[in-house]
Amino acid sequence: MDAYKRALGEASGWLLFLCLLMGLALLVPPTVFDPNARDFLLIIGAVGIWRYSMGGLHFLRGMLFLHLVYPYYKRRLRKLGSAADPSHVYLMVTSFRIDALTTSMVYRSVIEEAIACELPTTVVCSIVELSDEVLIKQQWQKLNPPARVKLDFVRIPGTGKRDGLAHGFRAISRHMPDDESVVAVIDGDTVLEPGVVKATVPWFKLFANVGGLTTNEFCEVQGGYIMSQWHKLRFAQRHINMCSMALSKRVLTMTGRMSVFRASVVTDPAFIADVESDHLDHWRLGRFQFLTGDDKSSWYSLMRLGYDTFYVPDAAINTVEHPPEKSFIKASRKLMFRWYGNNLRQNSRALALGPRRLGWFTSVVLFDQRLSMWTCLLGLVAAIIASLKYSITYLLVYLLWIGITRLVLTLLLSLSGHPIGPAYPLILYYNQIVGALVKIYVFFRLDQQSWTRQSTKLDRGLNRYQRLFNTWSSRAMTFSAASVFVAVLLTIV
Repeated sequence: MDAYKRALGEASGWLLFLCLLMGLALLVPPTVFDPNARDFLLIIGAVGIWRYSMGGLHFLRGMLFLHLVYPYYKRRLRKLGSAADPSHVYLMVTSFRIDALTTSMVYRSVIEEAIACELPTTVVCSIVELSDEVLIKQQWQKLNPPARVKLDFVRIPGTGKRDGLAHGFRAISRHMPDDESVVAVIDGDTVLEPGVVKATVPWFKLFANVGGLTTNEFCEVQGGYIMSQWHKLRFAQRHINMCSMALSKRVLTMTGRMSVFRASVVTDPAFIADVESDHLDHWRLGRFQFLTGDDKSSWYSLMRLGYDTFYVPDAAINTVEHPPEKSFIKASRKLMFRWYGNNLRQNSRALALGPRRLGWFTSVVLFDQRLSMWTCLLGLVAAIIASLKYSITYLLVYLLWIGITRLVLTLLLSLSGHPIGPAYPLILYYNQIVGALVKIYVFFRLDQQSWTRQSTKLDRGLNRYQRLFNTWSSRAMTFSAASVFVAVLLTIV
């Protein structure tokens, strides 16, 4: 009955969206649909060509990897058989301020995977609270793993995830793993799907230069319908982008939810230092530590140390998402601020590695991350200016274009293997506009960071003058950049 109601609700949602599109089509002039007319709907400019070309290229590369290249790699891996198995597997989980039910689900799945993978395994628990240790030991006793599966606790102060990771890496170092060992780094809200360990750990034998790889993600959201759809859309987009970048072995993030590394990487003092105390020397804001974004620090460290990165699309995990606010608008803005800040803080340093290290396509993708915050707003701002200066028809035509293109993008996302919903076209556009605004805001405030689940914040110990200078210079640069952007569009329109 629940499945029937859900299907009926989704069908109603799609019908409503199509009716709105047809309503917009009736409001615009007929010449919009005439290919010989000057205002033909499908005429796009240079910026549009750039944006849709980048999106189309990602999609084509992603499908090529998913349906041709990855199956070829799988056949090569199967030929290796048990020779591809690592000598030891470390499953390191970091937990802090996660509810007991989620923690129980996570550790149960981790211990079950340690048993099922049939390899010598150590479960390393990097925890803060005694209650987590008690809960883990209860799960351990219930599941009663064999002697080849060990348990190791690392108690840390609640000073942030980076410290938890560094303490866990050093604990693994004390085990003195050999070069054939691998380490899976798992977040405290990640439930492992059956077989995920066995599906990920052999790849390091096939690719001698891969230092880390990450996995496909699905989610269960503790929130309303729109929040749930927003997260699921993000994971569908992530899947295609990850497949695209995996074609070049340049996956752009070692996702904190679950990534797997060579043991020789996570025990490298340079890698541990990058994750624990990563920082940026900014020309205006000075030096500041990275509070969030350990997944970006680990990726940058791998690139800097000369390793490749990879993605395993058929190794799946389920994450339990706890929105930081009840309001969708507030929660999504807060999460975007964290995610986009992590991207932009690493962006300039990653570009500085150069195409010789990253490859030309990866360099272009990183450059586009900086450009997209402006190009995503160009159409809307131009349509608003034209509607105010000439006719409201321009805004209606723009909205019709957005509706059609976002519907096409949603249908393409269905090829990712992730489910799609009728809210996706609207959420895609919400992400484009609100995401661009958040990127612009955070681009001029890279030193501002905070966790969404923890109260930890960065305290740089600045004096009053430095704080005032950073605040007002950030405001001035944001206003100046936005003014130039609008002025250019006013001139063009």
